[in-house]
Amino acid sequence: MHRRRTVVVTGASAGVGRAVARAFGARGDRVALLARGRAGLAAVADEVREAGGKALAVPVDVSDAKALDAAADQVEAEFGPIDVWVNNAFAGIFAPFPEITPDEFRRVTEVTYLGCVFGTRAALRRMLPRDRGTIVQVGSALAYRGIPLQSAYCGAKHAIQGFNESLRCELLHHGSQVHTTMVQLPAVNTPQFDWVISRMPGRSRPVAPVYQPETAARAVVFAAAHPRRREYWIGGSTAATLIANAVAPGLLDRYLARTAYAAQHEERDGYVFGNLWSPADGPGGADAGAHGRFDEEARSRSAQAWFSRQRNRLAVAAALGAVVAMGRRARSRTT
Repeated sequence: MHRRRTVVVTGASAGVGRAVARAFGARGDRVALLARGRAGLAAVADEVREAGGKALAVPVDVSDAKALDAAADQVEAEFGPIDVWVNNAFAGIFAPFPEITPDEFRRVTEVTYLGCVFGTRAALRRMLPRDRGTIVQVGSALAYRGIPLQSAYCGAKHAIQGFNESLRCELLHHGSQVHTTMVQLPAVNTPQFDWVISRMPGRSRPVAPVYQPETAARAVVFAAAHPRRREYWIGGSTAATLIANAVAPGLLDRYLARTAYAAQHEERDGYVFGNLWSPADGPGGADAGAHGRFDEEARSRSAQAWFSRQRNRLAVAAALGAVVAMGRRARSRTT
């Protein structure tokens, strides 16, 4: 029987955040749902309750530090001490960098990066005095590897990576029992590709391969329960990208310059709506759910995610296998 926890999920109204909220709800947790879109918040609150958890919907813009701190007060007043805080909210724009206005770039940074910083601060204000709690940063392969047409988003995710590493070192220095970890995701089938501002010739799309948001949600829930690992890589494409970037970043620059423009749009009319400045759960303000329009191609499982979760057990098994093999060789030499 799992101990029921109080969990905060930002960006909970759709996409990965929505799948994460439902996954925690299925554990019976008390889940606080933070986002701007009220239709999505109401819908995911119902889903969390149907899954077996308790839900509290709190409309808030994560780029507003005071409002986010007030939201944390509301959560603790109604659900008790926060055990897990998941920073997932983000904003984006698909366009070449010269076509992104300063205000647009600032807004993406404030929501994606500073929203994470402010969420982490709100969590730490409550966790540090109690000396317990877990913060999960929802990252991306793009936290290590920038790609064209997403300069604002990539910059923000890189910033989160550096911020989280710095914070983790500080917590380790003080011997704190508050933990932070990061989950690096692949491309995910979410409604964001019909929401973000795009100045591309066709509809925005994720770079294949694409995974379902439930794959990401399982990883986040696992990371929350095992936060001593500094990060988790989800999806073979994430692992391949990060390894290639570490080994041959210059070659990867040239490869992405040739391929990543076409890989991020479809040759059909684009959807010009953008949720950068105002909340929207979907066209006309309707609830959009967790999935985008890529269900036919999206993968529901990730073998690499399984290996990431089982890394310690696999290492022990490999070590035992090596010991057994050495013992057999030693016996064969004496006979």
